[in-house]
Amino acid sequence: MHLLDPVKEFVLRYYPRQHLVSAVMLSALFVVLLLFSSVDARQNEAIQITEDLTNTLPRPPLTVIPGINTENTSQDSGTVFESISTPDQTVVEPTLLTLVEDLQPTKEEVNPLPAPDAWQHLEVTSGDNLSTLFSRVGLSDRELFHVLNSGPEAQVLNRVYPGYQLSFLIPQPGILEQLRVQKSALEGYVFSLVDGFYEIQNIQLEPEIVPAFKHGSITDSLFMAGQRENIPALTIMEMANIFGGVIDFILDPRIGDHFSILYEEKYLEGEFIGHGDILAAQFTNQGKQYVAVQYKNAEGEIGYYNPDGESMRKAFLRTPLDVFRISSNFSLARRHPILNTIRAHKGTDYAAPKGTPIRATSDGTVSWAGRNGSFGKLVVIKHNGAFETKYAHLNDYANGVKKGKRIRQGDIIGYVGATGSATGPHLHYEFLMNGVHQNPRTILDKLPKAESVSDEEIPVFKAQTTALLNRFSELEEARQMASRQIGAE
Repeated sequence: MHLLDPVKEFVLRYYPRQHLVSAVMLSALFVVLLLFSSVDARQNEAIQITEDLTNTLPRPPLTVIPGINTENTSQDSGTVFESISTPDQTVVEPTLLTLVEDLQPTKEEVNPLPAPDAWQHLEVTSGDNLSTLFSRVGLSDRELFHVLNSGPEAQVLNRVYPGYQLSFLIPQPGILEQLRVQKSALEGYVFSLVDGFYEIQNIQLEPEIVPAFKHGSITDSLFMAGQRENIPALTIMEMANIFGGVIDFILDPRIGDHFSILYEEKYLEGEFIGHGDILAAQFTNQGKQYVAVQYKNAEGEIGYYNPDGESMRKAFLRTPLDVFRISSNFSLARRHPILNTIRAHKGTDYAAPKGTPIRATSDGTVSWAGRNGSFGKLVVIKHNGAFETKYAHLNDYANGVKKGKRIRQGDIIGYVGATGSATGPHLHYEFLMNGVHQNPRTILDKLPKAESVSDEEIPVFKAQTTALLNRFSELEEARQMASRQIGAE
């Protein structure tokens, strides 16, 4: 017999059917009530958790939506939510999900883009090339190829030299929007990305020219006199070159000699960017005064002449170096410093530091540029009128100097060295006329000056230089007057 059979028999015997039905219904009702109370408790617990969470979050600002009435905004003191009523009086409250989303960082905040003006600036140094420069700012060779093939003007990038300034505008990684190539303060190129191609613009700026007037007195050397007056070394060298046909700046200058010089200073947007040409100069050597003024002829060639139109330069400069010591003069009976024998010294030796620039003493054509036995590195220049000059023991040649090259007086042809049979850095300079060696320090006085202004061109010369010479005279007189007043005090 099954275990429940006695229980079933007992219930049927002692409880009527209607009582059983009532008991079953009461039990079912009890179960339903129990379930509802459990669900309500869980809901209250969830609401309490939500309130606890929202109380810890920052209060969001009330958002005003156009077309929604915010005058009846209500706020429950027990919650951080603010409600707004719509025209149909439906209350809209921000949810917890909305608050959490508002706190999440935006895509831009997670990975911000570079600023639109995110320029990267580089200066080209020795050993740099375009590939390394582009790589340094995060650009690939593909982008470099794109720029190089943007037009014929892009070839300027194939000749990038130390000192050039390159500026890259890269608004997004790997995207070059603009490239600026600054060759100097006055010249450059701009590459701009337009519709997938780079447009190239050449920039040429004109500086403001401001004349500068300076005066110096020689108490030790010409260069020291210029340095004391803050005159650029290159300007002093240019002045020595201008007067080089009439003054030997190695032996002629004396203590007490003095000079005045009017030269250009260049400014761009009020900022000093460099020096320009000498406009006029005056040099007093051993009591004798020399004046030079700049003149540009119809062909655009610039030269320096005295107020009467006579050229300031001889056919040959007196020295190929600027203000350095003579270590050995021209002599037909000099003891050789290495061989210790009496041998003719058919030139002049100029002692100077290694690397000192050497200038061609006259116009001509290079007939030799290479090594030549005891001369070491040698340059030979043929000049008009059966003249020839030699420059020996060079450390190196100037850029572009080779056989057949046309040379202008004053051009740099090489640099002082000690190659060949040399005891130290110096320049050995020889002067030949019709194949015969001459003393370069004495032969020049017998040579004619360079061509002066023609009689037909004199009116043009006077019209161009008179105002400049008058201004120079006014400045010199004002300086002398100020000097006398200082002396009187």
